[in-house]
Amino acid sequence: MRTGAAAGHTGYFHEAIRYDSDEHLLAVVLPFLLGGVAAGEPTMVAFGERNAQLVRAALPAGCPVTFLEGGDVYARPVGAIRSYRNLLADHAGAGAGQIRIVGELSAAQFGATWDAWARYESAINHAYDEFPLWSMCAYDERTTPPAVLADVDRTHPRTALPHDRHVPSPQYVSPEEFLLQDRPAVTDPIEHAPPVADLFDPRPLEARAAVRTAAASAGDGLAGRPVDELVLSVSEIVTNAYVHGLPPVRMRIWAGRGRMVVSVEDGGPGPRNPFAGLLPTNSTTSAGLGLWIAHQSCSHITLHRAATGYTVRMTAGPPYTG
Repeated sequence: MRTGAAAGHTGYFHEAIRYDSDEHLLAVVLPFLLGGVAAGEPTMVAFGERNAQLVRAALPAGCPVTFLEGGDVYARPVGAIRSYRNLLADHAGAGAGQIRIVGELSAAQFGATWDAWARYESAINHAYDEFPLWSMCAYDERTTPPAVLADVDRTHPRTALPHDRHVPSPQYVSPEEFLLQDRPAVTDPIEHAPPVADLFDPRPLEARAAVRTAAASAGDGLAGRPVDELVLSVSEIVTNAYVHGLPPVRMRIWAGRGRMVVSVEDGGPGPRNPFAGLLPTNSTTSAGLGLWIAHQSCSHITLHRAATGYTVRMTAGPPYTG
């Protein structure tokens, strides 16, 4: 049975907390957590160290709230979706009528990689909707960039406020619309130099060989598994471009110390499924399978639709955060 503001709601009840002080944050989070505990619901916190300690200190001694390691949960968007779906399935399978989670991203994720996290915030409205989840995502208005806050309003159907107020977001956009919009990526500084390889209509074998050759010029810190995963991702995306896209296909590689960026562009419109790459697919012929593999393997990935075609941009090694 659903309780609190989510009573009577079916599926995912997704809210943002836009707070401007510690007192504001606690005024929303504490009633949320204590309400879950009182109702016997699985109740969890996925905050960074500072805010986790703030909440721990404010909760009654021995309060059975579970604290997740926020940094581990939010390492990569697709990994977060996979981990949370497994967690939610376990609790729902054990009979939970509602699950409560409050979480936050780190400030480092509001820079050059924010596009991927904005897509995450939008996609989970669909990805978690089969579960009786009520979650709140906390954003500090004092430190979060205005553009990020604008996306928060567009990806969260509601905002949670002190005094048990829960208001709809007039700016909310469905994931089916949000995820198909083109969002320009922040250029990685290594892309300011000429690419170390610029291939037109490469076959997968040629693409894989080019990545391995370029990795040798990327300097210390980029070898082994990150390179192997990038090779796999590039092979999948180049294959996708031929099977699901339109000619011509262009692949470019940039390499810097410990990091590589590879873009693959074709003349097609890109996948029609807005969740391609973000959610697993059981189909072996779907464009979403290659994108899913790339999202799992690369440290950062961006997708771009333009009048000239569709571009997938993959990063191996620690991504540029801006």
